[in-house]
Amino acid sequence: MPKLNALWLIWTQPLRHPMHIKQLSWSVLSGWARPHLGFWRSGYAMHSIMGLLFLLIALFAIGMFLLSHLNLSYSQQAMYELRRNQIRDVFFTGLIRIDARQIALERQVATLATIGETFYRLSQNQPGSSDAQRRLQGQLEKTLQNHLESEAEVSGAGLWYQPGIVAPAGERYAPYLVKAGVGQPRMQSQSTDFQQARWFDLTLGSNSAFEPEPGVSVYWSPVYFDMATGRAVLTLAQPVFSAKGEMIGVATIDWASDQVVDLVSRMEVTQNSFSFLNDRNNRNLSSLSQNADPVQEQKLIDAILAANLSGNDPVTPSVAGDGQAPEKRLRTRQLEVSGRLYELYYATTPAGMVYGAGVPKDEIDRVLVPMRDTNYRILLITGSILLALSLYLLYRIIQLMRELQASYTDALTGLPNRVRLLRDLKDRQDACLILLNLDRFKEINSLFGNECGDAVLLAMRKQVRSFVRTHSHPFGRSPELYRLSSDEFALLGPGVAESRVRTFASELTDFLCSQRVIWQQQALSLDTSAGIAFQRERKDDAAPDRLLNQATIAVLQARDQMRQYLFYDQSQEVEKGYEKNIYWARRLKAAIETNALHPHFQPIHDNMQGTFTKYECLVRMEDPEHGVIAAGQFIEVANKLRLNRQITRIMVEKSFAAFATQPYEFSINLSYVDITDPETLALILEHLRGSNVGERVIFEILESDGIGNYGDVLQFIDKVKAFGCRIAIDDFGTGYSNFSHLRKLNVDFIKIDGSLIRYLAQDHTAFLVTKGIVQFARSMGIKTVAEFVHSETVQERVVELGIDFSQGEYFGMPAAELLHRDGQTGSGKDRSA
Repeated sequence: MPKLNALWLIWTQPLRHPMHIKQLSWSVLSGWARPHLGFWRSGYAMHSIMGLLFLLIALFAIGMFLLSHLNLSYSQQAMYELRRNQIRDVFFTGLIRIDARQIALERQVATLATIGETFYRLSQNQPGSSDAQRRLQGQLEKTLQNHLESEAEVSGAGLWYQPGIVAPAGERYAPYLVKAGVGQPRMQSQSTDFQQARWFDLTLGSNSAFEPEPGVSVYWSPVYFDMATGRAVLTLAQPVFSAKGEMIGVATIDWASDQVVDLVSRMEVTQNSFSFLNDRNNRNLSSLSQNADPVQEQKLIDAILAANLSGNDPVTPSVAGDGQAPEKRLRTRQLEVSGRLYELYYATTPAGMVYGAGVPKDEIDRVLVPMRDTNYRILLITGSILLALSLYLLYRIIQLMRELQASYTDALTGLPNRVRLLRDLKDRQDACLILLNLDRFKEINSLFGNECGDAVLLAMRKQVRSFVRTHSHPFGRSPELYRLSSDEFALLGPGVAESRVRTFASELTDFLCSQRVIWQQQALSLDTSAGIAFQRERKDDAAPDRLLNQATIAVLQARDQMRQYLFYDQSQEVEKGYEKNIYWARRLKAAIETNALHPHFQPIHDNMQGTFTKYECLVRMEDPEHGVIAAGQFIEVANKLRLNRQITRIMVEKSFAAFATQPYEFSINLSYVDITDPETLALILEHLRGSNVGERVIFEILESDGIGNYGDVLQFIDKVKAFGCRIAIDDFGTGYSNFSHLRKLNVDFIKIDGSLIRYLAQDHTAFLVTKGIVQFARSMGIKTVAEFVHSETVQERVVELGIDFSQGEYFGMPAAELLHRDGQTGSGKDRSA
C-alpha cells in the first residue's frame, strides 16, 4: 500500500489542462485508432503500387491470351492449309483422271480419223467397181467394229464420209456402230448425212463450209440425248482430210453419260463432300458423287448451275496439246446452300467441261476442333495456374509491403519507428534530434495496466502533434514525429541554432508536463524528459545511430540531473566509453571462443602458521599482444552481456582441474546470479561428486551483490557443505546489511574489503571499524581474511587485530602457477584445463 500511495501521488497531480479520454474501454479506442493508423493510412503510394501490380497482372493475362490466340490462329491456319492441300490433292487426282480419260478419247478419235483417211486412200487405188467398194466397206466396218470392241470406254464410233467417198458417186457411206449391251457392236446407220446428225451442230457447227480452227483437231459436244439410240452421250468429232487438205469426212466416237457419272463419283474427301462435272453448256453430267439426300443434291446442282462455272462458252476447243498444269487451272470459290457454306474447287477439262468438288467448310474446320479444344484446355489450365500464381504472388507482395510498412511504422501510434528514423538520418547532412522520454512510464503500466499505457502513448502522440501544429518552431517545415520504443518519441528536423531549439524544447516540455490524461477517473500526467543532439555534418564512416545515441545520453543525463531537457555535450566523449565497451565485448567473446580465459592463483597467508595454506582463483585473459589482462578490464562488460555465468563455469572447470593433485585449499568467486543458475550449480555438484576435494574448496559469495532471495543462497550452501565445502563472504564492508548476512548465512570466512585494510596504518577510523568486524566474527566463530595487504606496516596491524589470514601484494600477486612461501612456483598444475 505505501508504494501504491506513492505512485498515486506521482500521477495524480492538480489538473491544469485535462484531456478526457472519458471512460472508454480500450476496445472502443483501438477500434477507432487502428483503422485510421494502420497499414492503409499512408495510402497514396501504397495504392499506386497496388494499382500498378494489378495492371501488370492484367497486362500479363491479356498478353498470355493474345499469344495463345496467335498461336492457335497460326496452328489453325497451318492445319487449315494442310487440309486444303489434302483436298486439292484429292481434287487434282480426280482432275488428272478425267483429263487422262478425255485425252485418251481424243487420241482414239484421232486414230479413227487416221483409219478413215487410210481407207480413203485405199479406195482411190482400187478399181471403182461396186464389188471392190463393198469389199473395202466390209473391211472398214470390220476394222471399226474391232476398234470399238477394243475401247471399253467408247460407247459408239463412226466414220462419216462425204458423198462419193468410199462409195459410188453420188452415194454416202457413213458407218456408225454402237454398243448395245452384251455382245458385238451393232450397226446403227450406214448412209446418214453427218450434217443432219445431232452431234454435228454441237461440234462442227451448222455451217457446211467448215473451216478448221488453227491448232484444234478434236471437237467436243455437250451432253445430248441421241434419239436414234436413246442414250445421253458426248460426242468427239475430228474432221478427216485428204492428202490434198480436202475434208473427206468426220470421225466420231461417243462417250456415254453413265461412264461420266461413274468416273466423277469416285472422288470423296469428307462425309458430305461431292464432285460434279458440267459440260460447256453448263449442264450437269454427274449425280454429285451419289449423294444420299436427293433434295439436298438437287439444291446443290441448282446452286452450281446458277454459278455458271463454265462461263457458257459456245465452243471450247480441245487443249490436249496444251501443257498447262492442273494447279494453274484450279479455281476456288465459296457457295452457300441452305445456310451451309461450301468451298468449291473446279477447273476446265480438255473437253471444255468443268470438273469440280465441293466440301462443307464446317467439315474442313472440323479437323481443327480437337486442336482448338486442346488449345483452349491448355489455355484454361495454364491461365488458371498462372492466375493462381499471380494472385499468390500479389498476395505475397501485399504481405511483404505490409511487413515493410510495418517495419517502418509503429503499430500502436501509426508513427514512423526507430528503423525509419535511422533511415531518414542517413539522408540528412545536418539534423536536430529531440528525444522525448515519458517519465515513470513503467510505473503506469504496472499500476494501471497496458491498456492505460497505450492510451497515454496515444495521448502523447496527439499532444506533441498539436503543439508542433499550433506553436512556432525553429525548423521551417514541421519536424517529423517518431515513436522509438515503449516510452520514447523523437522529433527530427534540420539543424538550426541551439538557442532557438532551446526555447522550443523548453516550451514543449512545459506544455507536455501541463497535460493530463483521464483514465478511469484518474488524472495521469505526461511528464517528459528531453535530450537534444545536433548533427552539423554527416560523416561517411559515422554510425547511423550516432545522433540517436547522443540524444539518448542527453536524456539520461537530464533525468539524472532532474532537468526537463538537456543538450548533448560533444566534449564529454561519452561515446568513447561506448566504443571501449564494444572493444572489450569483442575481445571477451573472442577469448571465450579461443579458450584464452585461465585462472590465476593468489596465495592466502595463514597468520598463525606463517605459511600459504590457501589460494584464490582469479580469472585472467591471456592476450598474445598485451599479455595477461586483469578481470577489472572486462568483467563489467561481461555482466552487461550476461557472459559472467559462462566465465564462472570456465573457472570452475579449470580450478578444479588445477587443484585435483594439489594439497592446498582454493577458493572460487560466485555471484548471486551464479548461485541461482541451474547449469552452474549442476556443474559444481558434478565436480564435487567426481573428485575428493570438497573439503579444500571455498566458495566466496560477493557481499557487494544484492542477494534477492536468501532461500536460494541457503539452499546452495547446504548442498555444497554436504561435500565439506566452506563458504566465505567476499568484500565484506562494502555493501549494505552486512551483519544481517552473517546472521542468515552459515559462513566460515569473512574477507574484509581492501577499502578498510589498505588504510589500517594511517586511518584510525578504518582500524576501529576493522577491529569491530574481527571481534564480531570471532564471537560467531567465523575466520577473517584481510584483503589488499600491500605493505609490511599493514600486515603488522592485521596481525595486531588478530585477523586469521592475509592476502595481497605484500605476499604475492595472482600468478598462473602456485606461489609457495619461499617465492618458488609449483609445477603440478595442469595448464591445459
